[in-house]
Amino acid sequence: MFNLAKIFNKNMKILSEVGRYLVLMKQVFRKPEKQSIYKKQLLLEMDNLGLDSLGIVAIISIFMGAVVTIQMAFNVDSPLIPLYTIGFATRKSVILEFSPTIVSLILAGKVGSRIASEIGTMRVTEQIDALEIMGINPAAFLILPKIIASIIIYPFLILVSMFLAISGGWLSGSLTGLVATNDYVYGLQYQFKMFDITYALIKTVVFAFLTASVSGYYGYYTSGGALEVGRSSTKAVVNSSIMIILFNLILTQLLLA
Repeated sequence: MFNLAKIFNKNMKILSEVGRYLVLMKQVFRKPEKQSIYKKQLLLEMDNLGLDSLGIVAIISIFMGAVVTIQMAFNVDSPLIPLYTIGFATRKSVILEFSPTIVSLILAGKVGSRIASEIGTMRVTEQIDALEIMGINPAAFLILPKIIASIIIYPFLILVSMFLAISGGWLSGSLTGLVATNDYVYGLQYQFKMFDITYALIKTVVFAFLTASVSGYYGYYTSGGALEVGRSSTKAVVNSSIMIILFNLILTQLLLA
C-alpha cells in the first residue's frame, strides 16, 4: 500500500508539473503589449543563445565527424564493401542523428542552464515581481523571445554542424589515407535524399522549442535563493535532455516509419 501511495503521489506531481507548464505556455504566447520591445529582445537573445554557441558547436562537429569517419574506415575491412560506404555512412550518421540530436543535447546543457539561471535569478531578486507591477507580462517578455530566438537560430547551427562534421570526416579520411577524396565525395552523393535534411531541421525546431520552454519554466518558478537557482538550472538541463530524447523517438517514428 505504501508503494502504491508513493507511486500515485509521484504521478500526481508529474501531472501537476505538466499542467503548470501548459498554463505558463498559455501565458507566454499571449499578445505582446509592445512589439518593439520584443523585437529588440529577440535580436539580443539570438546573439546570446545562438551565436555564442557557434564555437562549441564547430569544435564538437569537426572532431565528431572525424571520429565517425575513422571508425567506419576501420570497420569496413572487407574487400567486398566499397570504400564510398564510409562517406555514405558518415553523411547518414551526421544528418539524421548526430547534428540534430547530439548537438541539441549539448545546447540543452549550455543554453538551457543559461536560460534557467537567468530567469531564476530575476525571480529570486524580485525583478519579475517588478515587471508585473509595471503591467508587463513577465512570462511573455522573458521566455517568448528566447523560444523564438532558439527556433530561428538552432537550424542555422545544425546546418553549420552538418557541414563541419562532414568536412571533418573528409579531412581525417584524407590525412590518414583511410579513404580517398573521390570515394568519400561519391559516398556523400550516393542516394542522397533532401528529406533527410528536412527531417533533421524539423527535429531541430522541436528540440529548440523544448529546450527554451522547459528551461524557462524551471527558471520562472524558482523560489528561494542562489542554491535554488542552481537546482533549477540542473533540473532544466536534465528535463530538457529527457524531452529531447523522448521526442527524438516520437518524431523518428512519425517521419521515417
